[in-house]
Amino acid sequence: MKREKAKSKSAKSAKAKVLQIIRLLEECYSEPLCALKYSKDYELLFAARLSAQCTDARVNKVTPRLFEKYPTLSEFAKANIFELEEIIFTCGFYRVKAGDIIGAASMLISEFDGKLPDTMENLLRLPGVGRKTANLILGDIFKKPAVVVDTHCIRLSNRIGLVNVKNPEIIERQLREILPPDKSSDFCHRLVLHGREICSAKRPKCDMCCIAEVCDKKL
Repeated sequence: MKREKAKSKSAKSAKAKVLQIIRLLEECYSEPLCALKYSKDYELLFAARLSAQCTDARVNKVTPRLFEKYPTLSEFAKANIFELEEIIFTCGFYRVKAGDIIGAASMLISEFDGKLPDTMENLLRLPGVGRKTANLILGDIFKKPAVVVDTHCIRLSNRIGLVNVKNPEIIERQLREILPPDKSSDFCHRLVLHGREICSAKRPKCDMCCIAEVCDKKL
């Protein structure tokens, strides 16, 4: 009984803390937009695939040419893989990424009528799509509750004191338990913005941090 009461109290404390963090981050970052640039739903999917082990800034330099070369999903599906590899070369792991993009385009056409599926289960069926990308699609495209656990989310959620683990799936599960569903996707975008501007991996600017008052500062 005592253990259950302690667990319940801890959960309430974590929820109260995250609400305060959300409020502070909202004051600092009014527009929690995804950094990846796209105009069509499936373009976000492909940009997210390119962003693996690559910066969003680099991806945004590559995708204009990529999306101009292949203006439709069917053009992606029938793309010459060597030509596609050449375009995305600077994003790293270009052979695997090119194959995944072509494979995903083909599957979207053959199994989903050319549209992105709106469930985690079906998104994970697409080549190269993991939970991080699937959550990004669910949150940004379909406006569903989503927790995008990227490197910024892993670092900040641990440093702030919301979790104490590095496994992305465990972090996603634990954050879902304390985040308001309607705030979860934007919260993750704001963590990215805060991680880039203030809370960097090596030299966090704690004196400029808008959430310093509720941060555990686990450096």
